[in-house]
Amino acid sequence: MRSKEIILKRTTDWLIAGMFVLAVVIPGLAQGGTPGAPPGAGPPANNNPRVGDTARQASEAKLRSAEIEARAEAESKKRIETAIATMRQDFTRIQVVRNDIARDLVAHKPPDYRLISEQMAEINKRALRLNDYLMARAPETKEPESTPDLKSEEMIGALVKLCKLIDSFTENPSLKNASTIDAKEIEKAKENKAKADGDLLAIIKLSQSLQKTSDSLKGPK
Repeated sequence: MRSKEIILKRTTDWLIAGMFVLAVVIPGLAQGGTPGAPPGAGPPANNNPRVGDTARQASEAKLRSAEIEARAEAESKKRIETAIATMRQDFTRIQVVRNDIARDLVAHKPPDYRLISEQMAEINKRALRLNDYLMARAPETKEPESTPDLKSEEMIGALVKLCKLIDSFTENPSLKNASTIDAKEIEKAKENKAKADGDLLAIIKLSQSLQKTSDSLKGPK
């Protein structure tokens, strides 16, 4: 709306300027040359058509530029809103799936490897997508850890660990208070961000490993 108001104002200014030029130039052209001189005795009028074309092209270029800027701003705002909505959905779904896993663990239900595989696939997909926006980085001083293949008897412990990692990640202050960080708390904020990065990367690796093991243990349909 603001861009439209600017365009309308500029167009009005140009129209007023054009009307002013016409009001000044046309009477002079009607009078011809020097007063009292016979018709045709004065210098020829400047009727160069390129002058009007240049002014018109400049006006059209300004209008197009304003329209392009307004369109780009609207598209950028839409992309940001879409990204925020996607992150919010992924963040919420990871917690919902985590609660489903924890509920089955507390109830001591026998592992449903087909269900676990689906849960791990969703957690992994959403964690990876969150990382596209958060760009989590492992500490530079730490060597990358390889995730060993899990055995069937290690599944329960690995699921408990995954739930704790998700709790740590979703409760991290760097994700909740990013817009209210005080200048005195910068170092603490950096520590929290590093912890969130480590948790997210661990969630991605562990969910992938759990899915792989579940796929190998689930029976036929």
